[in-house]
Amino acid sequence: MTCLLGVDLGTTNVKILAVTPHDWQIIAQTSLPIPTLSAQPDYAEQDPEAIWQAVRQGLSEVVIGVKRKQATIEAVSFSAGMHSLLAVDADGKPLTNALLWSDNRAEPQARKLHTEQSNLGNDIYAHTGTPIHPMIPLCKLAWFRDNRPELLRQAAKFISLKEYVWWKLTGQYQIDYSMATATGLFDTEKRTWYKPALDFAGIRADQLSTPQPTTFDVAYEPDKKGAARTALPIGVKLYPGASDGCLANLGSGCVDADITTITIGTSGAVRQTVNKPERDPHGRLFCYYLDERNGKPYYVVGGPTNNGANVLQWLAEKLTHQETEAVLTEAETIAAGADDLLFVPYLHGERAPVWDASARGAYLNVDFRHTQAHFVRAALEGVMFNLLRIEQLLAEQTGPTRMIYANGGFAQSDFWVQMMADIFGVPVRLNASNESSAMGAVLLVADLKKPLEQIAEEVQFGRTFEPDVECHKRYQAVFECWCKAVEQVV
Repeated sequence: MTCLLGVDLGTTNVKILAVTPHDWQIIAQTSLPIPTLSAQPDYAEQDPEAIWQAVRQGLSEVVIGVKRKQATIEAVSFSAGMHSLLAVDADGKPLTNALLWSDNRAEPQARKLHTEQSNLGNDIYAHTGTPIHPMIPLCKLAWFRDNRPELLRQAAKFISLKEYVWWKLTGQYQIDYSMATATGLFDTEKRTWYKPALDFAGIRADQLSTPQPTTFDVAYEPDKKGAARTALPIGVKLYPGASDGCLANLGSGCVDADITTITIGTSGAVRQTVNKPERDPHGRLFCYYLDERNGKPYYVVGGPTNNGANVLQWLAEKLTHQETEAVLTEAETIAAGADDLLFVPYLHGERAPVWDASARGAYLNVDFRHTQAHFVRAALEGVMFNLLRIEQLLAEQTGPTRMIYANGGFAQSDFWVQMMADIFGVPVRLNASNESSAMGAVLLVADLKKPLEQIAEEVQFGRTFEPDVECHKRYQAVFECWCKAVEQVV
């Protein structure tokens, strides 16, 4: 029996699955937490060596589990969070920690591309499909240019955490097209580094990794150092895979244009899979490369939010001082609409749809009748309203949503998933496995000749939540008020 490994380098955990391609069963898995370092406000970093050690440990644990099942590992494919950036020297030694997507120190550099150099910012978005924001490596590099110029001279390469792990395994500095399209430095159409973006960042193309397809005709194998560093067997095939957002779409079975995937973990995202690069006229939606099969390209278009289940965590830790389960139970005691109490959920600034790192949250319409339970209900609804606003932007480009495929930590709450169905007014279907990115990494390399539409048919589903018609009508009215409230706050 053979199996495939999906390695997901997430923001909070490194997750590894071993899946048998004949029946798509998970026969071994592990999850190892990764700390985020915040030396000061707006900073969010991770130690690349800690990520590598977690990958090594996770691979060892999964290999042991695979051997217990008397299976053999055929291939390994990688998923990773987008927008991380670190500098390494000529020997591959990190010169910095990795700046994460949630690191906002480059806000002045992003603002410059929105104001003083808006023509350049618009041009970069048109070629790369990456909205201008402090999260993207383009702006992080510009921050290094302005604040640590010696790095631009010292660094042999500027890479992501995924590229660091890939170099440890293969000795190669390579980046898949999917991760590259999330940098703000990569021309999606020509599939090469975009010179105007490089010039703004102040670096050369040879200081970046070599762009590669998400799957190779001939897979890599670990080099001698890589094999010695891990428990992977000799001869195992290595594929770079793609970004976690793109693979979450594939892993959730979302390949049809009228199906929308919504992921709510710490943060969240609304995404659809399309077959041509889509561009929002106002630069509010991303468009990232996924793969190409038999001359047919696949892109994932959508919008990310900074404020997902971390709002629930805030409610539990800072507002109610309860466990998250108790917070959700308390919210259920209040009717839809929270008796007109509204919450704008921008606790961590916001990406889509406002793309404003300085945006902040707010409660509105507070009056004497509102209890703690109202504040909780309104906050959870505010997260969903923001996602609905992103979905409406997406629908302008791709058409209306027929069904939502939902995944992420929020899917463990039937109450919150039902709220999504009621607010969006369409059925919400859960995946049988909630590890959509790691599963997507496996599906991507399971059969390199099959169209992704056929591969997506292998995805297994769990429960489907139908919207309550009367509740949806109530939410439509509340949503109109919520959109007006956002205009007051942002």
